[in-house]
Amino acid sequence: MQENEAIGRLLNEWRTQKGLTLQQLADEVGVSAAFISQVENGKASPSIANLRGLARALGHRVVDFFIDELIDDPMVLPEVMWTDVDMAGWDATIRQMVRIAGNKQMQPFYTVIKPGKGSRDMFSHPGEEFGVVLSGEMTLTVGEHVYRVKALSSFYYSCLLPHSWINEGEEDCVVVWVVSPPSW
Repeated sequence: MQENEAIGRLLNEWRTQKGLTLQQLADEVGVSAAFISQVENGKASPSIANLRGLARALGHRVVDFFIDELIDDPMVLPEVMWTDVDMAGWDATIRQMVRIAGNKQMQPFYTVIKPGKGSRDMFSHPGEEFGVVLSGEMTLTVGEHVYRVKALSSFYYSCLLPHSWINEGEEDCVVVWVVSPPSW
């Protein structure tokens, strides 16, 4: 029950910060105001689908409900503390370079793309992306434009444009990638 209470406190805090009534949030998420009230009071356990809807409506991610507020979010994070990320549709080794992304405006990743690997399809989403290729090279497609991004070159684009990337070279491509706002 303590987890439900913690989720409820966060939900109430985020809803209040946004200036939303129970009914306004309920309408946006597609649940009842009574259900949100029960969650906020620790009396109901929302499904992952409901948590996803609530988080999205309030500008957060599902994982933000479960971050222990006692965890220190360090300014300096050694590589051993980076978190592995598994993204459907991406064929690369991706490591988040900050411990908690939900309270930040940017989400940096250390990405290693093996030869012949990359994103499988074009995709788009809200936000912007910036990156710098540290070694190797990759082919970046943004909209109808195709770019060869070589070592020590950077890129920046609106994520609203369909984009994809692939390593067509013969060696690993290492990229520091920054997404804003954090996507997951």
